[in-house]
Amino acid sequence: MKDAYTIRVNLKGGIVSVGELKSILTVLKTAQISEVSFGLRQQLIFHLPHSRSVYLGSELSKMNRSYEVDTNLRPNIVSSYVAEEVFQKGNWITEGIYKDILDSFDYDPTLKVNISDNSQSFTPFFSGHLNFVSSNEPNFWYCYLRKPKTNEVHVYSKLIFTNEIVHLSKFVENRLIENPALPVSEIFDSIPDMISVPNEKELKLPKFTLPYYEGFNRYGKKTWLGIYQRNEQFTTDFLLELCELALASKIGELCLTPWKSIIVKGIGEVDRPYWSAILAKHNINVRHAANELNWQVEDASEDALKLKKQLVENFNKLDIRTFGICFGIKTIPKTEVFASIMVRRRRFKLFNFIPTFFVYDISYTEDFDPNGRTKVYFSKGVQRFNLPEQLRRSVLLYNENYLGKVREKPISESKNTKKSKPETIEVHQCPSCLSVYDSRFGDNLAGIPAGITFENLPNEYECGVCEEPKSNFKVIIVEDLVKTTV
Repeated sequence: MKDAYTIRVNLKGGIVSVGELKSILTVLKTAQISEVSFGLRQQLIFHLPHSRSVYLGSELSKMNRSYEVDTNLRPNIVSSYVAEEVFQKGNWITEGIYKDILDSFDYDPTLKVNISDNSQSFTPFFSGHLNFVSSNEPNFWYCYLRKPKTNEVHVYSKLIFTNEIVHLSKFVENRLIENPALPVSEIFDSIPDMISVPNEKELKLPKFTLPYYEGFNRYGKKTWLGIYQRNEQFTTDFLLELCELALASKIGELCLTPWKSIIVKGIGEVDRPYWSAILAKHNINVRHAANELNWQVEDASEDALKLKKQLVENFNKLDIRTFGICFGIKTIPKTEVFASIMVRRRRFKLFNFIPTFFVYDISYTEDFDPNGRTKVYFSKGVQRFNLPEQLRRSVLLYNENYLGKVREKPISESKNTKKSKPETIEVHQCPSCLSVYDSRFGDNLAGIPAGITFENLPNEYECGVCEEPKSNFKVIIVEDLVKTTV
């Protein structure tokens, strides 16, 4: 933006206390900043007119809040904390573990650091330089290193203990500062003794599924609210009122997502009308189409956002199925965008030397998994008028790929499994109405998603049918009908 600086404020792990955000927004409003946005790395971003930079710098310094001006040399630490409770299916990682890790970072990394739960697919696993992914061994993490300006990801031979994450991050960063050309093998070999165990099992990540991350959604006896804006802009007036309502509702923090949206957790049933009212007051829609939500667009890029809008409109016109696909748009080299199918804009070079008009390359990751690092080109040098059609064809390729996987296992094979001897499993049964709690299905009536074990249910959990307390449920053994019929 002309005559303005682009300011980035890091909010570690995509978590911000309501009080701190309110203080920042109050300063921005005084500086006549009317809109802000959130970045792919869960940052707060806004444009600051040059004339107001001295005031803003002074006020943010008083708050001990660091920020960057027209640079991104200290990228934010990304975490999957936003998925805790509402998107993941249960793991040993808790709110306290996330916050202990984030609080332990006593420096601002120059490397991109990602902290991810292996049971979720809402936030990217490998978009960082240092990517820590939880293992199935409590408090131990896989470490994947991707050197800056490369696309190759290397896994460390040991699982790192939670408390060692910051020490390892600082060590690797210092080695790369000393010698950027140092091979990854030498970096790994030189890591000092830390609490660790051998990495003996290959990491298995969940199949990518993007949950519908906006609107009001139940979990347990609470509600979470996701708020997305089509233009990626949130007014400071709206956010200030949101902070006031959160404080009045005794909600202490807000979460930012890599999809440039906000998630408010812990809304009580009695307070839900007030949250609906604030959305109505500011005319904020929370029911966008899924094919608009599954896009990753570069931060603060008007060109990329305009292109996304046009491509989404074309999808809507064609009524094409895009379920399961994450799209990305890159108009600037070396930006990190999380995507299954990527649209990259570049200059066509006459005689392979003189830049002329824009053309577009469409690529996709192996298996169409946005966490994949292997890129395959679908088409190159596409002119703008032909881009919607080529993108449509890439979607058809994805759908054909999906059908091919289904055909690999004929229905007759599935039918044959019915003849196998049924296995048994433990479930928990309500003594009053005899309904069963099976962790594979959860309890829709009580707002419990699939994947939550009975032991991990809150102590105040009650039967979704008759409200019998959790403590009265009985363990019973039943045939595993799912395994014997699928």
